[in-house]
Amino acid sequence: MVKRSGAPWTITDGRAGNMRQAVALAGALRLGTHKPLQLEPRAPWRWVSPRRLPGDERGYGDALQALLADPPALAIGCGRQAAGALRVLRARGSRVVQILDPRIRSRHWDLVVVPEHDALRGSNVLTLLGSLNPVDDTWLGCGRVAFADFSTLPGPRTALLVGGPTAHAPWEEDGMQRVFGQLAAQIRSEGGSLLATTSRRTPPALSEQLRQAFRDIPNVIWGDGGDGVNPYAGLLGWADRIVVSPDSVNLLSEASATRMPVMVALANTVQGRMARFQHALHERGRLQPHWLEWDHGRIEPLRETARVAAEVKQRLGCASAEESCTPRR
Repeated sequence: MVKRSGAPWTITDGRAGNMRQAVALAGALRLGTHKPLQLEPRAPWRWVSPRRLPGDERGYGDALQALLADPPALAIGCGRQAAGALRVLRARGSRVVQILDPRIRSRHWDLVVVPEHDALRGSNVLTLLGSLNPVDDTWLGCGRVAFADFSTLPGPRTALLVGGPTAHAPWEEDGMQRVFGQLAAQIRSEGGSLLATTSRRTPPALSEQLRQAFRDIPNVIWGDGGDGVNPYAGLLGWADRIVVSPDSVNLLSEASATRMPVMVALANTVQGRMARFQHALHERGRLQPHWLEWDHGRIEPLRETARVAAEVKQRLGCASAEESCTPRR
């Protein structure tokens, strides 16, 4: 019988959003410290994944090929490349959980986890509102401790999370510039400060315009890659209110997992699945209904990760780090 570690492995293509979801689920399972594996898919598997081709044991890089010699009891993957690699692991006896729609039938994985705004359904499909993430009171508390100097910024502290235009949210730079101007004007009028972050998808010129718009306001502005340690947990932990660009399910899910009011900038630019997601959040009362009109009443945070993790453990027979998950026969 193959000996298998109780701790889950996380399998991704290295993209930050995919890694974040896989790691969040692995952590919420509480089966021991997860072990990360980044795929290096080769042609033609890189093109056809998650469909299988002969020789795909060697198709996703040396790290996966080495893992096949001692396959884990549980592997969690996120994204299309991971979906193909998980199928290879499942053929060797691992239990596998795929996050995000693999675009083929779900029967090729033990469980598939997808957001409600996607259409995939099935007996082994688990749905959630938004995306998996680590944000809870403990995570936010750690963020406040790690970035305790943010407490000296005047309140109210407004967090601004800026992504970039996508097919489902094709906002334009001049529209976001207007958002910066309106938000800056409100902070000047009311007092307070700004805690902002951009992403790799943010147009470079817009990042500089962000700095210019708030240059006379107390702020912390982090630009991806050039401003030291990412203070994202501190931004959410110390925020009194949060504004999110309309393009990222992950950013909006994480903002909504706090206990602070959340508002979407340029919300009318969304379409398709992003529009469905925002509609669901509005129905739940999680988004502020009127632009720059803040209501700090009782807020119920959106926290789906713990619920999904509990269902994964129940479905797969997971008990503890020592007992692991029941391996496939």
